[in-house]
Amino acid sequence: MTTLGYALLSLLACETLSGYDIAHNMKERIGNFWHARHSQIYPELARLQEEGLITHEIVEQQDRPDKKVYTITQQGMEQLRQWATQEMDTPAIRDELVLKAYALWTADQQKAIALFRTHEQRHRAQLASYQEIEKWLLLQWEADDKRSDSPWFASYATLRRGLGYEREYIEWCAWVADTLEHNHPA
Repeated sequence: MTTLGYALLSLLACETLSGYDIAHNMKERIGNFWHARHSQIYPELARLQEEGLITHEIVEQQDRPDKKVYTITQQGMEQLRQWATQEMDTPAIRDELVLKAYALWTADQQKAIALFRTHEQRHRAQLASYQEIEKWLLLQWEADDKRSDSPWFASYATLRRGLGYEREYIEWCAWVADTLEHNHPA
């Protein structure tokens, strides 16, 4: 099974969702660490259903086409449980801005400073967004008595990773831009 399949099972383990809701949750709930396009989601849902890991029901709607609502099966839940603790390789990092940093000594310093300040601001905006989500999520987890076997704990654990990533990226971008500004020949 693909990692995308496990991502979909993870979402469906929390709640029954339509394809549209899955795509939305892919962006909102796990977007800080996993991405997929609509064109990837629907074929993967079909594969999961073929394997008996999910089922769907047709929900009739007025003034819209009927929609499929997906639910994880017991078999899907068991496969997800096993996968969640399996060892894996260290993921390869592909970050174009880091690659550009490697070539900065060849670049126009003013343009490089502007590039890193722009990315610093983008990451500040993303951090602010995550911090708003954090406030809401902590309330949900508190209401669940901070249980570690709760989907709220899992959501908060992944959000903390996103918060840390954004903070570190801001610090790094600022450091690069500050260093370029202070060492820029007059």
